[in-house]
Amino acid sequence: MKKFTVISLAALLILAFGATAFAAEAVKLEFRASGSIDAQTHYSKNVPPLNAAATPIYNSIPADYRAFDPVSGSPTNATNHKVSYWDSRMSLRFDAVMGKELSGTLQFEIDSTRWGNAQGGARPGTNAHAVGTWSTDQAAVEVKYMYFDVGLPYFGLPFPINVRAGAQPLAIRPWFFQATDGMGISGGIKIDPVNLNPFYFKPAEGVDWDSDDVEIWGLQANAKLGTFTIGGYGEWVDAKNYPIGPQPYGVAPPIPYVKGINNADFYWFGLYADGKAGPVNIQFDAAYDWGKVKQDNGLLITARNVTYSGYAARLKVNFPWERFDFGATGMYASGSDAEKTSSTGLPGTATDLGTQSHRVSGWMVPPGSENGAANGESAVFYGMEPGASGGQGFAANHNYASTSKGAFGGSWFFKLFGSYKVTPWYKVTMQGLYIGDTTKNGNTYGNARDALGFLKDKDTIGIELDMINEFEIYKNLTFKVFGGYLWAGTAMDLQNTTTGATFSMHNPWAIRTRLLYSF
Repeated sequence: MKKFTVISLAALLILAFGATAFAAEAVKLEFRASGSIDAQTHYSKNVPPLNAAATPIYNSIPADYRAFDPVSGSPTNATNHKVSYWDSRMSLRFDAVMGKELSGTLQFEIDSTRWGNAQGGARPGTNAHAVGTWSTDQAAVEVKYMYFDVGLPYFGLPFPINVRAGAQPLAIRPWFFQATDGMGISGGIKIDPVNLNPFYFKPAEGVDWDSDDVEIWGLQANAKLGTFTIGGYGEWVDAKNYPIGPQPYGVAPPIPYVKGINNADFYWFGLYADGKAGPVNIQFDAAYDWGKVKQDNGLLITARNVTYSGYAARLKVNFPWERFDFGATGMYASGSDAEKTSSTGLPGTATDLGTQSHRVSGWMVPPGSENGAANGESAVFYGMEPGASGGQGFAANHNYASTSKGAFGGSWFFKLFGSYKVTPWYKVTMQGLYIGDTTKNGNTYGNARDALGFLKDKDTIGIELDMINEFEIYKNLTFKVFGGYLWAGTAMDLQNTTTGATFSMHNPWAIRTRLLYSF
């Protein structure tokens, strides 16, 4: 099947590019460059940074924010300590354009996850994200994108077809669903008024002589209907090796290849609408996920299959009026049941009752989706303005090896916001959120237990107030100062991982700045 897939795709490309012979006029090659450089500051208390490869289902506050002893204290843990640091990111993009039909894109990314990075970088042995190391001279330049775009000949068809191949973004409603990058082929087909975007991506290959790879297939479609753009998408993740491996994220090679004992199939179906109803702007998203993870190791299978099915929806309504903009956003994402699934959702793992995990009912996003950093819903809880550190906030949870709850799974919120353009160069926004928990028999973030040792199940994550100030210093230079305060609810209570005692963290808060030069 794997060989058939490769041969079929190759044959399709040969047909597309070789079936028609035609004379083309010489087109002059044009080089273009663009990019950005930023400098960010972070000052916060009890707001964790990017939680990469963390617990994907529930109880997802990092361990460093659980182990604090409220009696004796501990300087080695982050709970109830103020945190401050700088980070920076540079993006540099080059486009080689030969008319409307052909172009190539190469984009680099250069990060300092901390000014004063340790030698070796954020990924051991790679120097990745470590340009901030003292004395610099780091091998920290990363290839973000490397792809080419081709406008295919018509072949007699009365509509245009475009193909993109290489390392490229896979972004479908990124603030809600998927924001990632990888090797793949995607297409654009325009049959007025409908746009079709089929895609194929390869997250993992494994070994060439075994069918142990991971593939993503999907289609997005939308159409302009009156004042609205209506669309939908479907995606299938065919993971013959799950969690995606075998190389653990963040572990430096080489390590021996070991095929995992699980495989999985995951599916997503979503609908969306963007448009204007009179003076009001509306943005709507809804999606459903389902799938199954099972053991397939050629041995005696003792673990139960784990079935997945979850859903999420989001609605934003805003009313711009002169220099003002008022609005509201609501979001609900299903949560899992701690008595039916483990914190990882894998076969053979134990629920909180000690039984085998078999059901994940929380909303999940595809492996590697960085919508935790892309959602931008708040300054403290959901995270805002991703930088070199990949975002900051409880919901900035990316899992590159498996599906995860992303930004929204296991929570809901209602937000009111208002902004005012004080001058042509200064805008201020105020917003308030009530945030709730949808995980059952446990909490999405907190891990507190009662006197009998059972996980507590609480409904209130908290109330958050934010202020965002945006300054346009020059046309290509902006400065943003924003922050927020979260009155944490009981769904955020923690259990000390050392003593077993239950305690409430101090209310989280954050103040952030970002100076951004775009060119």
